[in-house]
Amino acid sequence: MRGEIIAIGDELTSGRILNTTSYFAAGQLFAAGHEIVAMITIGDDPALIGKTLLQSLARADFVIVTGGLGATSDDLTNAAVIDALGRPETFYPEILAQIRAGSKHAPESVRLSLEKLAWLPAGAHALKFDASMAGHFLVHEGKPIFFLPGVPHEMKELLVETVISRLAVWEGEEVRQLRQRLYRVAGLPEIEINRRLTHLEGDKPIKIGYYPVLPEVQVSLTVVGDDLEATERLFAETDGAIRVALGHHLYGTDAESLPQVVGGLLAERGCTLALAESCTGGLIAAQLTAIAGSSAYFRGGVVAYSNDLKMKLLGVESGTLAQFGAVSRETARAMALGVREVSGADYGLAVTGIAGPSGGTPEKPVGTVCFGLAGAAGVQDLRVQFRGERWQVQAAAAHQALDLLRLTLADIVG
Repeated sequence: MRGEIIAIGDELTSGRILNTTSYFAAGQLFAAGHEIVAMITIGDDPALIGKTLLQSLARADFVIVTGGLGATSDDLTNAAVIDALGRPETFYPEILAQIRAGSKHAPESVRLSLEKLAWLPAGAHALKFDASMAGHFLVHEGKPIFFLPGVPHEMKELLVETVISRLAVWEGEEVRQLRQRLYRVAGLPEIEINRRLTHLEGDKPIKIGYYPVLPEVQVSLTVVGDDLEATERLFAETDGAIRVALGHHLYGTDAESLPQVVGGLLAERGCTLALAESCTGGLIAAQLTAIAGSSAYFRGGVVAYSNDLKMKLLGVESGTLAQFGAVSRETARAMALGVREVSGADYGLAVTGIAGPSGGTPEKPVGTVCFGLAGAAGVQDLRVQFRGERWQVQAAAAHQALDLLRLTLADIVG
């Protein structure tokens, strides 16, 4: 089904709060086989809310609305919908009882204000009968509209547990077959990926999208058809062609992250890893340890920002630093060897660079990052020139370091 997402709130349009709910909803709906054709963010303006909802209903098969459902005076979504759709305001005592039951420990003044949450457009239905938060849906001219709270964790709970399942069995749509996959690519720019895949696009019911999501590029494949067997066959053929075209630059699909893939390779091979980080400041370690079970393969890391600690903790020789500098292939190699030795890990991975915005020279401009990877087979090094702000250089460097290890573990290089 084709859907649209409307996020409502002055806090979003003023930039005070980042709109993470639309991003999350789009990802979940895409994974469930739906196509999101528009994501709209608007302020708490009743006239604009109503106008936007009617426009979305004219274009889409379903609409997700987030925000503006609370009990305060600036929560105007329900009132705007009542006016726009011409549905009488209706009191739902069972919804009020449900919400109050989940707010037993709130002050009495708060519990009394919750009555506003039970005055909804006629035809509304609670999304989850045992939920303590606002959230309902209604069907307007055969199209479902889901109203979810703007609080991220509440919205995510209702979307995953109720909206996705309701859409999966929705009978108001035309029957069609849809297959989708997301490809995660490292080490190739968007324009080169497009060049490699252009021949797959054309008159066939295939849609390929390209999305630079620093520090990687993501590619989406969508195949839509009327016949199940034909759709499956075309999807499999196109999937295979994409994998061949992307080669070793394809590190994962759908929800797989690079730290997960690298962790899986380490676990499969029974190998351990230790890190020596300078310009990334522990970012790589944080990404790896965010994964449950990483203690099986990650031994630890050293954030050696100063030359003094590079020498004391990692055994980098003063002569190496004096001759080649802290940001050099030679220092990265020494850091990788040092952390491997001190930790007893199978692999020592090191990164040192100039994240900026200052510190660059003509020979080593801002964005210069050097990597070292030490293992039983020896040491390899790499120098890369990244572009962007400080956080972008750090993110790209962490991604490059993990990808270097991935390629080595997969016996593609090194």
